[in-house]
Order: sequence, then structure tokens, then C-alpha cells
Amino acid sequence: MSASVLILWLAGAVASRTAAAAATAGFAIALALIVLALIAKRFVYIARPSQALVFSGKSHRAADGSLVGYRVIQQGHRGFRVPILERVDLLDMRLLPIDILVNNAYSRGNIPLKIHAIANVKLHSNPQLIGNAIERFLGRDLKEVQTVAQQTLEGAVREVIATLTPEEVNEDRLKFAESLIAAAEDDLHKLGLQLDTLKIQNVSDDTGYLDSLGRPQIAAALRDAQNAENEAQQVITRAQAESQRRAEVSKATAETSVLSKRNELRRVQAELDGEAEAVEREAAAAAKTARAAAERELQALRSTLENRRLQADVVLPAEANQRARAILAVGDAAPTAENGAAAVQVLEWMSAAWVEMGPHARELYVIQHLEELVGEVVKSLSHVDVRQVHVLDSGDGSGLASYAATYPKMVSAVLRAVAQSTGVDIPAILAAPTAVVEPVAPPAPRGPTRPPGSAGSFGTSARGGV
Repeated sequence: MSASVLILWLAGAVASRTAAAAATAGFAIALALIVLALIAKRFVYIARPSQALVFSGKSHRAADGSLVGYRVIQQGHRGFRVPILERVDLLDMRLLPIDILVNNAYSRGNIPLKIHAIANVKLHSNPQLIGNAIERFLGRDLKEVQTVAQQTLEGAVREVIATLTPEEVNEDRLKFAESLIAAAEDDLHKLGLQLDTLKIQNVSDDTGYLDSLGRPQIAAALRDAQNAENEAQQVITRAQAESQRRAEVSKATAETSVLSKRNELRRVQAELDGEAEAVEREAAAAAKTARAAAERELQALRSTLENRRLQADVVLPAEANQRARAILAVGDAAPTAENGAAAVQVLEWMSAAWVEMGPHARELYVIQHLEELVGEVVKSLSHVDVRQVHVLDSGDGSGLASYAATYPKMVSAVLRAVAQSTGVDIPAILAAPTAVVEPVAPPAPRGPTRPPGSAGSFGTSARGGV
């Protein structure tokens, strides 16, 4: 039992020593890695894309095969600096804008010009030319680089302008810029600089030479522009007129089409309305016919009912009343018939008496009705209204007597007029001798006997005399 415990204790001791040794080895490795990292950070350099690193202190062969005392790392590459033997310097490869303003630059023909241009310059990245930049600008400020580049470009501008006329400089600025780049390129390469862009902003002169050159062109351009504008206006006017004509034609065509469609719509609507009205008339006629048939049947029933009502209310009572009235009329007509028969008989007797009396019958009738005739004459004269009469008398009283005698004269005149119109001369009859007319016996009665006193016998006597 004690031997096993001893063995376990020995195994644990060995394991603990092994673990301690492993831990010591790991710590040493980690420490070595940290030291290496610090060394790498301290002596390894990485160039940014806009930078160039110059390692100087050791001899290196350049791109052209010559020996130089530096090497260049650029465009994101890395390099290891040998401690103590090498040093590292930085070159800024960023773009440098340069404003170029040249006054009194004489062109060909001795015309002073003003040139304003903008250029963009940077340190050259070509391995064969970057050495020039290292030799001239390493450790110097960028403003100094800008100044050197500006002065170089201004000299190139004056050089190029001296070979060109003002017209060439002003009219063909692209050619001027290309000539300027070609003239400045050699100088910039010697400086280790690279010209990226060059733009001519403005070309002018204080003497007004360029303005005078541009006036004919401006006038011609204005004239051409005016002519072009007039031609364009004419074209526009013609196009507008043509468009207006086409629009009017299209409008007229559209209106004609619309009118045709409207007429067609009216026709179809009229046909539909006619059909609807025909159907309505047929329906109305059928309704009227049915209503008339019903009315006829109703009227027939009403007529039958009315006939029966009339039979009951009017005809039968009327027939009964008629029969009763006929019976009453017969009873009432009996005295009238008797009176008529008596009157007829009297007239017959009078006629017989007139016949028997002969020519004296008229005179007898006149004498019998003399009072009535004279009364009618006098009555007619009574209507004569004399309101005021002026009598002129000669002094013997005959004037008033003459006026009083006018009344009998009026009666005589009326009687004469009666004699002329009727043939009955009343004054002559009254002036005739006295005649006696005997009464005529009436003939025997032919009709029914009349009651006493109903009619008197006819007879009269008259005597004439005044």
C-alpha cells in the first residue's frame, strides 16, 4: 500500500516539473515574438500610395546601371532599414496645383499679352527620373517645389508665346497648351517633376489688340446669328403655319367625324325613339281598345240597367199617366168640343146672313163696328203731341178757330186714308139713306144642342144719319 502511494507521488512530481518546463518554454516563445514584432515595427517601413521612401546609407545599383547611395520604395511597397547603417526619408508624391500668371509676355509681332493658366505638378514616379527629384527636393518643403515649378512654367510660357502670334494664342489654345507642355517637359524632367495637366484660362492684352481682332468676327457672328435667327424664325413661322393648317384640317376632320357620329347617333336615337313611340302607341292603342271594349261592355250593362230603370221609373209611370191623361183629356175635351161646334154653327149662320144681305153686308158691318173704328182713328190721333203752337190772327178771331178746326180735318184725312187702303168709305156710308136690315133666321142646328144662353142670335138694324 505504501509502495503504490510512493509511485503516485513520484509520477505527480515528474508531471509538475514537466508542466513548469512547458510553461517556461511558452513564455520564452511569446517573449521572442513580441521582441520580433517590436523590431519589425521599428525597422520595417511601408510606403503609402502617395508617398515614396528613400533608404540611404548603402550603395545600390540604379535603373540605368549606375551606383547610387540610396534605394526608393513607393506605391505601397515595404522595405527593411538596416539599423545604424541606413536612414529613411519621405517624399510627398501628392499633386501640387500651380497658378500661372504671366504679364507682358511679348508674342511674335511684339504684342504684349497676359496669360493666365492652371497647372498640376507632382514629383515624378519614374524610377529613372525620381533620382532628380531626390537630389533637388529631398528634405525640402512642398511650397519650395511649387515655387520652382511655377517659375519653370512661367519661363516656358514666355518662350512659347514668343514663337506664336496673338491670333494663334487666342484662337488655338489647345495648340498653345501642347506647345507649352512640350517646351516645359525637358526642364521639369531635369527637376524630377511631372506635369499632369495644363489649362489656359485667359488670354488678354492691355492694348485692345485681341478685342479689335474679335470685332469683325463678332459682327459676322452676330450677323450670322441674326440671319440664322431670321431663317429659324421663318422656318418656325412656316412650321407653325403648316402645323396650324394641319391642326385646322385635323380639327375640321375631327369635327366632321364628330358631326357624322352625332348624326348617326341622332338617327339611331330617332329610330329607337320611333320604335319606342310605335310600341307605346301600339300599347296605348291596345290599352284604349281594351278600355273601349270594357267601356262598351260597361255601357251595354249600364244601358241595359238604365233601360230597365227607365222602364221602371219613367216608361211604365209615363204610360200610366198617358192613359190617365187621355181619359182626363177626353173628359175635359167634351165641353170644348161642344163650344167649338157651337162657334162653327154661329159662323155658318153669319156667313149665310152675309150672303143674304148682299152688298149691304159690308156697310152693316162697318155701322155695327163704327164706334170701334172711329175710336181707333181717334186713338191714333191722340198720339200726336203738339207742345207749342203760335197762332197769328188777323184781328177777326179766325186764327184760333182755324187751329181748332184742324182736329176734325185730321180725322177726315185719316178716314180718307182708310177708304183708300181698305175700300171702306166710312163718311160715304154714313151719308147714305137709312137702310133697315132684317134679322136672318138661323138654319137648323146640325150639331149637338147647346145650352140656353151659350150663343145669341145674330141680328141688327142700323140707320144712317148725321
